Amino acid sequence: MDATPDMAAIAGLIGDRARAEILMCLMAGKALTATELSRAAGVTKQTASSHLSKLVAARLVAVENAGRHRYFRLTGHDVAAVIENLVGLAQRVGAVQVRSGPADPAMRKARVCYDHLAGELGVLVFDSLGAHGFVRTAGRKVMLTERGTQFLVDFGVDVEALEAGRRPVCLACLDWSVRRHHLAGALGAVLLTRFVALGWARSKKGSRAVAFSAVGERSLRARFSHRPT
Repeated sequence: MDATPDMAAIAGLIGDRARAEILMCLMAGKALTATELSRAAGVTKQTASSHLSKLVAARLVAVENAGRHRYFRLTGHDVAAVIENLVGLAQRVGAVQVRSGPADPAMRKARVCYDHLAGELGVLVFDSLGAHGFVRTAGRKVMLTERGTQFLVDFGVDVEALEAGRRPVCLACLDWSVRRHHLAGALGAVLLTRFVALGWARSKKGSRAVAFSAVGERSLRARFSHRPT
């Protein structure tokens, strides 16, 4: 008998609220300890460790030992993409968890989606690349053009290194808050790193939000204008 993927097993793991909270915390792309994740999920460290053992066994989460500490992170971009898409689906169908406290508009404007830029500014970058003919899209697949390669080289991106890697250079990732695509893949990750290196943006401690300075946002919008030259 042919083996078929057990989607229900994965859905059951993600479907537990505490495990979902843990996975959402790891969407920031940082490795965290069981203690840090237990606080974020609102459970005891023992309970968090039990959840993490199941997630590690299912290869949704990886663990790395460093001295006395154990650090957990998502195993890959495919796991992050599933979580981001589930968040978008929950938002679209109205399955929203009600919490006390103010909403965070900063998360909608700019946030980390595992290792690339999401939110309004992430979508702006992706739309700009398409408007200028720097990328061509076919579904979720995104192809870099010659003009796009030159634009990125001028922006300080080592495109040859990206193309030599095993990870897809460009991917379209559906943004849960804007409900259009932002740029994922190796290029998406490098661009976010570049924005930070230029001093345009910085990560916000304890949050997936990315804070752009006023000058940084103006620079981003100028560089990634939707008006083709």
